[in-house]
Amino acid sequence: MLNFIQISSSLLYAAFVLYLIAVLFFSGAIRKKGKEEISSHKNRWGKIGIALAIAGFISQIFSFVTRWIAGGHAPISNMFEFISFFGMMIVGAFILIYFIYKINVLGIFALSVAAILIAYGSMFPREINPLIPALQSDWLFIHVSTTATGQAILAISFVAGLIYLLKAINPTVKDKRSFMLEVIMFGVICVIGFIAVTSSFAIADYKAEFNWVDKEGNEKVMKYQLPALVGPNEGTMSTPDRFSPIVEMPAIIHARKLNTVIWTLLSGTVFYTAIRLLTRKRISQILHPVVRKVNLDLMDEISYRSVLIGFPVFSLGGLIFAMIWAQIAWTRFWGWDPKEVWALITFLFYAAFLHLRLSRGWHGEKTAWLAVIGFVIIIFNLIVVNLVIAGLHSYA
Repeated sequence: MLNFIQISSSLLYAAFVLYLIAVLFFSGAIRKKGKEEISSHKNRWGKIGIALAIAGFISQIFSFVTRWIAGGHAPISNMFEFISFFGMMIVGAFILIYFIYKINVLGIFALSVAAILIAYGSMFPREINPLIPALQSDWLFIHVSTTATGQAILAISFVAGLIYLLKAINPTVKDKRSFMLEVIMFGVICVIGFIAVTSSFAIADYKAEFNWVDKEGNEKVMKYQLPALVGPNEGTMSTPDRFSPIVEMPAIIHARKLNTVIWTLLSGTVFYTAIRLLTRKRISQILHPVVRKVNLDLMDEISYRSVLIGFPVFSLGGLIFAMIWAQIAWTRFWGWDPKEVWALITFLFYAAFLHLRLSRGWHGEKTAWLAVIGFVIIIFNLIVVNLVIAGLHSYA
């Protein structure tokens, strides 16, 4: 079994590297082309980029399969596995859309988002653990894989919407639109900063343990891989010479997971500030030259069609399949668990997106903002709801 785990890890690493190299080739395709990019079928750099993306996607599929063999169950049962699968499906969705529209700039952003997500997921524990009884069902793979696939297609809508905004909004003008776009860029930098900080402490083999009391009054042990800025309820540190928490959290809040979110924001702030001081430009201003040849109408169409496809797929996995499994596992279709609530919010938001598009005629910058906000909701559900808010669906 250990051999399959090592093979899976190596294949995932290979996929990650191939995605990054593909980004470089897609960037070269953008720089090489002399006119506004509409089609890239004659662009050699673009052909190499998509070939590398496909190779990385195949490598990640084999990584998924070998980990499944090693664990004996679908590898989508913890944060590392789910985020890796989510990133893989984003690449799969991009590849399909690329062969329809032949847009190189889409590869730069879509593969970057996928690579960042895979790197972020790799910061979480990667051990293969036995499934708890509630997860020992074929509905685990059916529900989670369909939901992740729908969200991945919706992520392409976000990518197209973000490219639209980067092209349409003048980053040198200090107004509400450019400020909100920069907030989105800050969020991306936060994830990158967290990956860098977590990797640094992992190399240093940093660990801290606390004895604490949960909301039922049971004594437990909580392990930290980052310095504990916030500590668990009635927690006492059992590891010597480690950073003492600044504040203690009530039992209802998972202190280690909240600590992860705080470190994400802190590291992102430091990295963002450093970039601004070094370049003296906004992040959106740095990226603006990459999208200057983009066809805005085409980006709008890709964003809309991605929602048109991704919304029903997400609805099927995130609501219908979820309710069927909830009835089987917990003898009720709906229980207002935080994860269920945010799945409903996601459903309602994208339903409103399509309503405004089809009935009110919203398009262009308006729907680009909606596509970006929708993905923010998905990421909030993935990170904050899983890591901070306690519930039946929270990943370990």
